[in-house]
Amino acid sequence: MAVRRGNVLSIESTSVQDYVKVLYTSTEWQDGAISATFLATRLSVANSSVTGMVAKLVGLGLAEHRKYGPISLTPSGVALALAMVRRHRLIETFLVRELGYGWDEVHDEAELLEHSVSAAFVERLAAKLGHPARDPHGDPIPARDGAVHYPAARRLDALDDGHTGVLVRVSDDDPGVLRFLDRHGIALDDELRLGRRPGSELELHAGAASAPLAVDAALAAALWIESTAPHPGCTVDEAA
Repeated sequence: MAVRRGNVLSIESTSVQDYVKVLYTSTEWQDGAISATFLATRLSVANSSVTGMVAKLVGLGLAEHRKYGPISLTPSGVALALAMVRRHRLIETFLVRELGYGWDEVHDEAELLEHSVSAAFVERLAAKLGHPARDPHGDPIPARDGAVHYPAARRLDALDDGHTGVLVRVSDDDPGVLRFLDRHGIALDDELRLGRRPGSELELHAGAASAPLAVDAALAAALWIESTAPHPGCTVDEAA
């Protein structure tokens, strides 16, 4: 059942809320087409379940989908997704700041809580936290009106060695990466430099780390860096 509450379409089904949120966050930091197979993998459900839910989203006016084509959100779907993302990230922030959770622990907890709290609670939580602009992983928290600000950041595996910048976001898809950074004393807003070891293996230099860290595929895909200075040989636009 769909009802209009303020400027946001509220859907009673938690499954609908989960689907629109995944559709939004999956292309939040990088472009890409979302397929039914991708959703099935991301949500750990059968393809047949995705087919039925996508049809429901289309019927509710939240998504657009042509047979064999990509799935995308309508403006109403984006509004609902932003409301859910706001809830999720405010709850994650509260759990870390006020309850002492680690940034590797909060995602699953927030997934449960975001469906249980009221809109009024969310706004009081935002005020209590001082209306934070980002969550513990660096993901922007949408404002109440849906406005979102993203830093001019690039993923680590898209940068050349020698590049210097500030760590502004860490994906929470792999909690192991978050724990790895904790062990080496690396946090958001730390300045990092990408180097290269003999044999062409990439390494990461951080002020708090006692030694350069080897960069594997998981780490390279999880870190987002905002440049502080152009790399020699790059234009300013390329280094942004």
